[in-house]
Amino acid sequence: MWAPNHGGFSDTQDATAEIQAIADQVKSQLEEKENKKFPVFKAVKFRSQVVAGMNYLIKVQVDEDNFVHIRVFQSLPHENKPVALTSYQTNKGKHDELTYF
Repeated sequence: MWAPNHGGFSDTQDATAEIQAIADQVKSQLEEKENKKFPVFKAVKFRSQVVAGMNYLIKVQVDEDNFVHIRVFQSLPHENKPVALTSYQTNKGKHDELTYF
């Protein structure tokens, strides 16, 4: 499926149902930081990185021509911590490359 690049992020892939579920878990965190609601919040692409848990870079469509890039950390299962929005970039386009930020 995917292979991390020597501790770096995997290649960009199409988002899966699992990635959408992760994005959904941080949607309210992003809405609070941006002080607005996103009626559309569709994960379309992602990259992942294995750390002591998992980092994700996710491209999320928030309306017809507007995208947000979110960086999310998912801790190891035994730590029992919620998924956290660690960073984000707004005003992204469909063809903007999903790079570390």
